[in-house]
Amino acid sequence: MAATEDALDLTRIAAQAASDKLARDVVAFDVTERLALTDVFLIATANNERQVAGVVDGIEEALFKAGTKAIRREGTSEARWVLLDFGDLIVHVQHAEERELYSLERLWRDCPTVELELDAASLR
Repeated sequence: MAATEDALDLTRIAAQAASDKLARDVVAFDVTERLALTDVFLIATANNERQVAGVVDGIEEALFKAGTKAIRREGTSEARWVLLDFGDLIVHVQHAEERELYSLERLWRDCPTVELELDAASLR
C-alpha cells in the first residue's frame, strides 16, 4: 500500500512552504509499509533556531490554508528539532546539527522517496 493522494498533496504543500522559508535538503519518505500510524515523513533542515521556527510557522500556515492543522507539535520551545504531526504526514524540521547527528534518512532509506515537485525558483 502506498501513501494516499491526500497525504502526498499535503506533503508537497508542506515541502514547498519549507523551501519558501529557505529550508535545505527537503526530502520525504513514503513510510506506509513500515508504519501504521502515518503515510509520509517530511524532513527539512534549517541553519539556526530562528529559521527552524520560521520554517515550522510557514508549514503550519500553508497547511492551515489547505484545510488542515497539526494534531501535535513537539520541540517548539527549543527549536532544534520540531515535529509536526498532521496525521497522514509527519514533518521533522531539524537544526543542521541535529539533522547530521540523528540522520533520519539513514533510518528510512529502505522506504521509497516522494517526488516533491518543488518550484525551481525556490531551490538552492
